Amino acid sequence: MDLSGKLNDPALRVKYTLESVSEWLKREPAMQIVICDGSGFDYSYLIKKHFPDASIECLSFMNDALQIKIHGKGFGEGEIIHHALRHSLLLGQSDVFIKCTAKLWVDNFQDCLAQWNNFFVCGSYFANVFSLKKIKPVHADTRFYISRKDIYLRYFSNAHSDLGKAPKASIEHTFLKIIVKNKIEHVFFRRPQVVCGMGGGSGKYYKQGKIRILKDRLRNWIVRSSSEYKKLFCIP
Repeated sequence: MDLSGKLNDPALRVKYTLESVSEWLKREPAMQIVICDGSGFDYSYLIKKHFPDASIECLSFMNDALQIKIHGKGFGEGEIIHHALRHSLLLGQSDVFIKCTAKLWVDNFQDCLAQWNNFFVCGSYFANVFSLKKIKPVHADTRFYISRKDIYLRYFSNAHSDLGKAPKASIEHTFLKIIVKNKIEHVFFRRPQVVCGMGGGSGKYYKQGKIRILKDRLRNWIVRSSSEYKKLFCIP
């Protein structure tokens, strides 16, 4: 899913989107992919040219630029998912979908898939894990998640439209608030996702090394060992 951000060069956005598709197909050659672009760019020709045998559906429309300016890129993200769920033929045939922000992929995808809870599962971030301060949840990681369509529509489909109700709110913080408010349990990956590729909003290229991966795993282990937060993580 393509969002406008710090990566403003159209040629680079196309390059990194095609890179992410290639990486996804390396991990799951039979994967059905929906590319939904909110800038009006149609990837159909390029996808057919570079991945002629893959099952990839391309959608495009124009995000509401004014609302994104007011509420941030999370509003555009919500619009894109809404558009994809309404118009995608592939998604129309499935009860479950996997969302990943464009230009990114998940290196340990199979490990994440093995943690699927038949409900909703995503990454998380907790602060003060390696300090003497009280551990506290900061946000859900919406770059990549797996969800049943009915669960997404029930709980998260309006998250982007609620961004203007709180100052400096983000889609990640809003997802966490929804999870806490509705007492949704077992929704965070026990073994965290390893996200790679170009972050369109940050303009940074994610390539996690072994030390970072081990640190993230240790962070998750410490948090889910806490009696206060253990129910938020997937059951082994």
